[in-house]
Amino acid sequence: MTKTTVRKLLVIASCAMFTLMPPMAVADIEGGKQVLRRANGAEPSSLDPQLMTGTWESAIISDLFEGLLTRDADGGSIPGVAESWDISDDGLHYTFHLRGDAKWSDGTPLTADDFVYAWRRILSPELAAPYAYMLYPILNARAYNQGEQPADALGVEASDDHTLSVTLARPTGYFLEMLSHASTYPVPRTAIEQYGSDWTKPGHMISNGAFELTEWVSHDHIAAVKNPDFHDAANVALDEVRFLPIDDGRAALNRFRAGEVDMTSSVPTDRIEWARENLPDALHETPTLATFYFAFNQRPGSVLDDPRIREALNLAVRRDIITTQITKLNQPLAYSLVPTAISHYDGPEFDFAREPMAKRLAQAKALMQDAGYGPDHPLHLTIDYITNQDTKRIPVAMAAMWKPLGVEVTLTNSDAAVYYSKLRQGDFQIGMAPWNADYNDASNFLDLFRTGVPNNHSGYSNAAYDAMMERASNELDPDERARLMADAEGILLDDYAMLPLYFYIRPALVSPSLSGWKESPMDDHLSRWMHFEDPE
Repeated sequence: MTKTTVRKLLVIASCAMFTLMPPMAVADIEGGKQVLRRANGAEPSSLDPQLMTGTWESAIISDLFEGLLTRDADGGSIPGVAESWDISDDGLHYTFHLRGDAKWSDGTPLTADDFVYAWRRILSPELAAPYAYMLYPILNARAYNQGEQPADALGVEASDDHTLSVTLARPTGYFLEMLSHASTYPVPRTAIEQYGSDWTKPGHMISNGAFELTEWVSHDHIAAVKNPDFHDAANVALDEVRFLPIDDGRAALNRFRAGEVDMTSSVPTDRIEWARENLPDALHETPTLATFYFAFNQRPGSVLDDPRIREALNLAVRRDIITTQITKLNQPLAYSLVPTAISHYDGPEFDFAREPMAKRLAQAKALMQDAGYGPDHPLHLTIDYITNQDTKRIPVAMAAMWKPLGVEVTLTNSDAAVYYSKLRQGDFQIGMAPWNADYNDASNFLDLFRTGVPNNHSGYSNAAYDAMMERASNELDPDERARLMADAEGILLDDYAMLPLYFYIRPALVSPSLSGWKESPMDDHLSRWMHFEDPE
């Protein structure tokens, strides 16, 4: 498909500096057609809602599919396929009433059976879905996922075409909140049975969201057009969305300024100050519920299975240097895993958080010496990270901070698909593992370190931690539940099970002509809410 004609930005250039003119409207609105072009980060490894792992995948999938609930422009949960629901007094039984006009993109009705099929599929041991644990609050979900119960034991039933009954194993206050997550979306049984793993290809995919897939040109673009069978199609203004896999912040910025993209979720660290001065109407810096941390491979035989080394590495990192001089976003420093802005939770932090750096460095050197390492006997470590020049700056800085401890660092980069495959396989020593909240609850972060969870990339396992999280999962009183989770996080921090750096502030560039994009603590931006203003 040839590129559609766009209204070009008038560029004022000089040979000595970048243009200082912010981008003008860049939408193709000739003939009334509106096309949104999103710089979307990495190339997706999958568009299967139940196999996706990254935010760059969920951004596309959330345009193509819709769950029982969805998110509004502000990031709040609102009705999706379910137009209403009832909850029993004991909090164990949910009855979802599906809208009568819910359809797949091939025009066939979407029914409650589609959710039963989808949720049995994601929990099936054969699929090995990374987010299967998200549905563990459902009765017998964990047992079915672990091969201990049959599929029909799962507490999900279609009472009729438009009524879905769900029974939980325990009351779960965040259950509705998590139903807007991609892992809970319906998937088309007919397409999956006909095409197998190829069902996500253009021409094969059947979806139920505001847009339907038309093109997927690897490492170039993914195109989706407005779905006329979407229940709210009349209020979807965009005709087409193009997702561009641009994982380099400089390239994204340049293409934004040249009028080739309309929004991007990253800004190069060395251009943040420039963007603040020259693109004030386009730049958004939004605090989000996300933690940037590094995972330690703690599997048996790994040198990082030694807690003394993990503690020393944590002690020696100057988080303030990273946020002020490298990212330049002044993010809140992270001395814990769970973001401090999470609702109804007041967790602990590392004991050393308020100690002076000189004392921390002395402690770190002593711990390394006790573990048998120092400048005369260096410890060789490898840090893996996703290919990106800005991302590389952080491990480079960490390597310099660790050098006085006698730590020699090798940096290894790979594209996102390869990188996350290595994390899942445990093929790394230290790996960048940023986590964006799937729902606003501390458990979404703390569950990452439960034994056997697929997203537990570090292989961390602590029976006391698992037991405390299980107690929290079964606690009905919200205050007591929060206290138990805080105790569990205390165990995690005492073990120095990860290396958190900061809580996110997400820089984004959005064309001033694009309406409907709003700052969201969940960092969700569905295209269905956006449109371009007509040019004057």
